[in-house]
Order: sequence, then structure tokens, then C-alpha cells
Amino acid sequence: MTFFNSDLYRHVGLGFLIGAALMAAFNLDALTDEFSPPALAAEAPQAPLPAPEFRIQPFR
Repeated sequence: MTFFNSDLYRHVGLGFLIGAALMAAFNLDALTDEFSPPALAAEAPQAPLPAPEFRIQPFR
């Protein structure tokens, strides 16, 4: 019995083809969907403005 006989290549090839077919079947809905609508960004929160009587005085 040799390690590299023809059955090994046949089984690897069949496994690759079956795996590729399964991946294509699972991802088929993603390929057929139309593009999703763009996401709407949330509005930026407004920072509260300081009261008019609040003033920072510089050091002297």
C-alpha cells in the first residue's frame, strides 16, 4: 500500500468539488440579493451651549 495512490487524489478532488458546491449553495442567496439600501446615519448629538453668564477669565 502506497501513500500516494490514485484513490487519494480522487477523494481529494471529490471533496473539493463537494465542498465548493456546498459553499456555493449556502452563499447563493447573497449573490442573488439586490444591493441593500444604504444605512442611515444617526444625527450627531448637539452639545449643550454654555450659559451666557459663564465666562472663563484669563489669569493675570
